[in-house]
Amino acid sequence: MAPTDETRHAGPQAPLSGPTPPAPPPSGTDAEPSARMPRWLPRAMVLALALVGAFQLGTWAFHQVIGLLINILIAFFLALAVEPAVSRMAARGMRRGLATFLVFFGLLIAFAGFFTLLGSILAGQIIKMIEGFPQYLDSVINWINTSFNTDLRRVDIQEGLLHSDWLRKYAQNSAAGVLDISTQVLGGLFQLLTIALFSFYFAADGPRLRRALCSILPPARQAEVLRAWEIAVDKTGGYLYSRGLMALISGAAHYVLLLFLGIPYAPVLAVWVGVVSQFIPTIGTYLAGALPMLIAFTVDPWYALWVLIFVVVYQQFENYVLQPKLTSKTVDIHPAVAFGSVIAGTALLGAVGALISIPAVATLQAFLGAYVKRYDVTDDPRVHGHRRRGEGPNPLARARRLWTRARERTAGPGAGGG
Repeated sequence: MAPTDETRHAGPQAPLSGPTPPAPPPSGTDAEPSARMPRWLPRAMVLALALVGAFQLGTWAFHQVIGLLINILIAFFLALAVEPAVSRMAARGMRRGLATFLVFFGLLIAFAGFFTLLGSILAGQIIKMIEGFPQYLDSVINWINTSFNTDLRRVDIQEGLLHSDWLRKYAQNSAAGVLDISTQVLGGLFQLLTIALFSFYFAADGPRLRRALCSILPPARQAEVLRAWEIAVDKTGGYLYSRGLMALISGAAHYVLLLFLGIPYAPVLAVWVGVVSQFIPTIGTYLAGALPMLIAFTVDPWYALWVLIFVVVYQQFENYVLQPKLTSKTVDIHPAVAFGSVIAGTALLGAVGALISIPAVATLQAFLGAYVKRYDVTDDPRVHGHRRRGEGPNPLARARRLWTRARERTAGPGAGGG
């Protein structure tokens, strides 16, 4: 039946029976919050991506400038080392820039003269070794023929070496590595120039740098910064003093050995061993001992072996006896702390960390020591590590008391019976 006008305009009719189904919510209202993205989520995603990008950019930039930061750190400690001399000259009326220039110029002249003298000695010894190489080879061949009943000849050995594949490959690799060596030398020179310039500015403009740093701090913080700076100067100077003293002792010990063996240029070689072994960390000992061994080999190959043995023995004595004692006296830190700081500095920054670790740790320890409250230690034997005389169960005193009591007991009844 076709719907009429009344039924067409009446709308949907309710069912006759059963529960009424819920009406669907109208679209475009606040009734469906779960179907939409929260407004804060896009901003949070953009902020997270920006933070990750900034972290990656900062990490990349830090790795790019880490070499410069290490050079600045070395320059800062070098400036701390020369600042007492510069301040002393400036206190007498000399301009601070001129005083810094004179100090660095004196150091440059001393190092240049020292290494020039060593270079001339080394070049002369190398020429002498090359000229005397046939004699050394003949002596070795004669010893081998005598000891092992062989029939070796120097001509055969030389021809074998000249026509060997090993020598050809070594010559090719050496020719290919000339460019790499030149690049490393130029990079080292640029690094030394960078350190020298920064250390010159730090030493010459030390008061201005401290003034600029203190100008952004409150008065209480200014006093702490100035005190930390003064402690760093004292500890760095003490560390260099200990290194200089160990260089003097090492040079004197090696000078006695070289003089006893009759090695030429003994004074210069002794100075070389003392300076290089103390002021070049990690590999300084091996560099220092290589040159005396080389020159001793030109005199007698057995002398080179004696020099090697002495260098190894003295290095152990210095590491375990001399260095901990001197370092603990000059920079006022425990020998175990000094040894651990060198290991930690080497692990973090390599040779540079080994060189500056001890003055850095000594400065930090002295600065933090002012904020640690200390109390009087109780008078206890466990604190002192031993009992004082007359305290505690001393075995000898205990034996005397037991002997006295035994005599009194044996003498008591007899005295009473009499």
